[in-house]
Amino acid sequence: MRLPELSPRAYRYVVAATLASLVFIMVTGAAVRLTDSGLGCSTWPSCEPDSFTPRSASDTHGMVEWVNRLITGAVGLFTLAAVVGARARRPYRDDLFRWSLGLPAWVFANALVGALVVWLHLSPASVIGHFVLSLAAVWNAVVLYERAGEEPAADGGRRTLATGSMVAASRLLLGAAGVVILTGTLVTGSGPHAGDERADRIDIALDDVVRIHGAAMILFLGVTLAVLWMARDGDADARVVARLRQLLVVLVAQAGIGYWQYFTDVPAVLVGFHVFGAALVWIAVLRVWFSLSEPATASITGVPPAGIARSDPTDGGVDRAVDTLRTGARE
Repeated sequence: MRLPELSPRAYRYVVAATLASLVFIMVTGAAVRLTDSGLGCSTWPSCEPDSFTPRSASDTHGMVEWVNRLITGAVGLFTLAAVVGARARRPYRDDLFRWSLGLPAWVFANALVGALVVWLHLSPASVIGHFVLSLAAVWNAVVLYERAGEEPAADGGRRTLATGSMVAASRLLLGAAGVVILTGTLVTGSGPHAGDERADRIDIALDDVVRIHGAAMILFLGVTLAVLWMARDGDADARVVARLRQLLVVLVAQAGIGYWQYFTDVPAVLVGFHVFGAALVWIAVLRVWFSLSEPATASITGVPPAGIARSDPTDGGVDRAVDTLRTGARE
């Protein structure tokens, strides 16, 4: 059967919808835990040993867990749509197809980890692994979304839009984001919302791990401000500056929610917003990283800041030609 052809813009919409679904399942997964429905179904893939669904519609915890499993299946269909869409996209690009294959693989792997979460009765390590795999799937989707918006050079060459020091600082930014997210999972593992009153908790004093997480957040915010200052000072293209500002807005909002929930005894609804915020912060910091370069054949929309180094895997001829065109346009 011949697939209907998709334009590059239409395919990017498909990827954006897939990315949104991956974030949505993170929030609904958190809702399972926050409603104490983590063991609403006693087994997997069936809800009960003798029933695929909860035995009764009045079993609230069972219904919450089962509906979340159905949503996982729907997310899987979105990822398959991204794969099929990559085949149908015209012009076809093999790199997009390869990246799209990772999406259903991540979702399937996370479904298996979800089974372990049930079988291990919500052990903190399994719950943390479940969350980290969700972030990995989001990373894959962000890569695919960014690449789907580009037209690569024939030789794969890329032009950097930031200085070497800016790129190094952005690596530090990624590392700081990872520390904040991982310490946040420790807060979850030792906090009050385990998913079921019978679930184990990490044997760490909650106040201590919250202080560690808070310090990591302050460090992340400081690094973000420093990198933004570097970018505005001429070390990066305007696109990088714009994405850093987006990251700063999301990060400040996320920090505000974090402190709000801490000083209000960690209400479940704020924890849900905090999980959503964590996904947005992760997406924002990844988009900063991917804005640091572009294909060497990309159209030029403005003159980049002075001092920005450009790289090409061959001899830099493309960049020199682009600079010549810029000079001519100004004259």
